[in-house]
Amino acid sequence: MIKGAEKRICQNCKKDFTIESDDFGFYEKIKVPSPTFCPECRLIRRLAFRNEKSLYRNECKQCKKPIISVFARDSGMFVFCRPCWWGDSWEGLEYGVDFDENKDFFSQLKNLFHKIPVPSLFGIYQTLINSDYTNMAADLKNCYMITHGDYDEDCLYGSVIQRSKNSVDNTMLNGSELCYENVDCQKCYQTLYSVDCEGCHDIYFCKNCVGCSNCFGCVNLRNQKYQIFNQPYSREDYEEKIKSFKPNSYKSIQEIKQQSSNFWNKFPQKYTHERQNSNVSGDYVYNSKNVRDSFIVFNLENSRFCSFVVQGAKTADCYDFTHYGTSAELLYESLQVGNHVSNAKFSWYAALSTNDIEYSLFCFGCRNCFGCVGLHKKQYCILNKQYTKEEYEKMVTKIKKHMDKMPYVDKQGLVYKYGEFFPIELSPFGYNATTAQEYFPLNKEEVIRGGYGWKEPEEKNYKIDILPENLPDTILDVDEKILSQTIGCEHKGQCNETCMTAFKIIPEELKFYKRMDLPLPRLCSNCRHFQRNKFRNPMKLWHRKCMKKGCPNEFETSYAPERPEIVYCEDCYNKEVY
Repeated sequence: MIKGAEKRICQNCKKDFTIESDDFGFYEKIKVPSPTFCPECRLIRRLAFRNEKSLYRNECKQCKKPIISVFARDSGMFVFCRPCWWGDSWEGLEYGVDFDENKDFFSQLKNLFHKIPVPSLFGIYQTLINSDYTNMAADLKNCYMITHGDYDEDCLYGSVIQRSKNSVDNTMLNGSELCYENVDCQKCYQTLYSVDCEGCHDIYFCKNCVGCSNCFGCVNLRNQKYQIFNQPYSREDYEEKIKSFKPNSYKSIQEIKQQSSNFWNKFPQKYTHERQNSNVSGDYVYNSKNVRDSFIVFNLENSRFCSFVVQGAKTADCYDFTHYGTSAELLYESLQVGNHVSNAKFSWYAALSTNDIEYSLFCFGCRNCFGCVGLHKKQYCILNKQYTKEEYEKMVTKIKKHMDKMPYVDKQGLVYKYGEFFPIELSPFGYNATTAQEYFPLNKEEVIRGGYGWKEPEEKNYKIDILPENLPDTILDVDEKILSQTIGCEHKGQCNETCMTAFKIIPEELKFYKRMDLPLPRLCSNCRHFQRNKFRNPMKLWHRKCMKKGCPNEFETSYAPERPEIVYCEDCYNKEVY
């Protein structure tokens, strides 16, 4: 019999949270105990194992070639370059060990994880063409520093980029071309400095515009053209007025950004970002059905507490799942799992027809594996040791009982029995080097106090050739000499944004700036990413009322009450805009 709703106290943050009847139904369906961490702490725990953008110089332990990796030299990981890791020169079963009843399970799994080769970067490298410096990506051509992206060509510096071309410095871009410095834009062409736009072309500094062209600084427009700050112009007057703004000047662009932001905030915003959904809650939810408390998800059904589910074939029946999906189902407390995966629990980075796995990492094409690392096309394995079907089933039952009797206890005294994802302190990444820092930022003292790892900046052997304040105001005064110069980042490492302190311009990037008449950036790519993230709402929900006078509607929204935006319910927003 399924339980009714129950209130619990989070083992980590000590705040109340509710496990609802439907939640208990899911846990019973996949045969796991109910969680002891609240949904937010569970999300943070998974994100602390997700390093998307912090890359380090390392060396392949197999071929000895220098590589770029998500794993730093001091991470304790046995790192292979992607060709070596995906090759046939090593076998995961050779590292197999017996389960030790005198030690807790998580400690044994950690020891195994640090002995077995791991790939330098995530993603299916066989589908990458001239796109070596990319992470969490597949099917790319001529791309550089694209992360969490698929089916892109000639794109540089971006995250959550899908099916786009010739675009630079974007976050959440889909089916677009010649785009620069945008957030959450779809099917756009030659769109710059814009947010939440769809089906637009030749627009600058716009927000929530659909089907628009030749618009500048506009908000909430539908199928309009030749408008500046929501005022119509003739084509000739529009073009002349745009010239007066000097949108090719770095100084002018900073002033226009502030002017546009102030103007946007005078207009109502819809309480959520969504398209073509049925019965959903969360934010940035698209083409989904019966989905609750989820963020940045596509084609998802009958799921809750999910995030970063990519575009592709349907993903369904998942709880507490982060990143990937596509023809996946019955995923619980897992990260970077997808592509024909079913019944994966408490696992990280598993794909390509992997089914019925628990507490497994970096496994592909596997079935019935428990506590395994780096296996390919194996089944009935525990801690990388082969068993018969009968032995496997008997041993798994034994280990689960052992996890309850001898749980892992972290530095903060938190107890990890069967049913919990990996403790954050076991992550090979510093908290500040992961996606957790992007959505739930902590300073060094807070990280250390929480018992997590902190990654200090690695020493860089370079000399800054030009300070950001000395860069030309327009691209017209920049020549190819800039390609050999090291530019200082404007933040100088003083921010909390994994600043690289300096950066270089690559040839493809300079070509793009010249073509689009854009000034050089003053921030490194990491800091630019964090600046764009300020336009992407957090993975949190607040209960609020519609701000339209006289409207009684209430809703859950990712717009915090203290924010400056005017937030409307869907009905009031549509009446205002359409």
